[in-house]
Amino acid sequence: MAFIQTSFYSQEIARVTSFLAVIPNDQAPAWIENNPNYKRPMKSLYLLHGYTASQWEWLLNSKVQDLALKYNMAIIMPSGDNHFYVDGKGTGNKYGRYTGIELVNYTRKLFGLSDRKEDTFIGGLSMGGFGAIRTGIKYNNTFGRLFALSSALIVNGIMNMPEGSSNEVADYDYYSYVFGNLDKLKESENNPEYLLRLKKRNNEVIPGIYMACGTEDFLLNPNREFYEFLKSEQVEATYMESAGNHNFDFWNQYLEPAMTWLLEH
Repeated sequence: MAFIQTSFYSQEIARVTSFLAVIPNDQAPAWIENNPNYKRPMKSLYLLHGYTASQWEWLLNSKVQDLALKYNMAIIMPSGDNHFYVDGKGTGNKYGRYTGIELVNYTRKLFGLSDRKEDTFIGGLSMGGFGAIRTGIKYNNTFGRLFALSSALIVNGIMNMPEGSSNEVADYDYYSYVFGNLDKLKESENNPEYLLRLKKRNNEVIPGIYMACGTEDFLLNPNREFYEFLKSEQVEATYMESAGNHNFDFWNQYLEPAMTWLLEH
């Protein structure tokens, strides 16, 4: 298992940034001879962290290294800062393009990863779950499938938010900085529902989506609502719900099932 920390200059976010990667490319033949995942080319997963966290979140709190080895999957963990993996206004704020285009192209070249969408996935938790949904839909020719755990599907809650107001997480200034004009968010590409409908109007294929959320999670209702939206739009979607809160006790229950779901097709 190769563990790599890489820094490089990103054109999209206009600064040097870093990402972590675990690449299962050095395993002994005896370890993998009975593993069917090594009868096919290596696949790749771009794994996104949550709000206030960093690219180290998954590595420090989950078994991503063990799962990368088990499923013959390169796992790339970028930093999204607190930008929800969307394209904000102004220089250096194109976090959507960074995650969905620049990082994918850079890592494919650097590590020799497959350029087939069937071999390329994206996933995340909380803010990263939102990012996986939005990025996977936006760049549907890059990502074959996606998963999103306890996704911070906050768009409907902050839409038309009054200037000077705040909620339990952040304030108007933060949300308008990240998402743009909140009065126009309903018909913005930073709104996954609008983006999905736009793609469908153009007869584009939406990647399959796997979702999970805990019944004690403060984001439960937005996740239920988005799943119902996916069903109404006839998008392939799997939704799992069980006891749990907004923490790694819950996310670690669903990381491996989510990864196996990615590999079903």
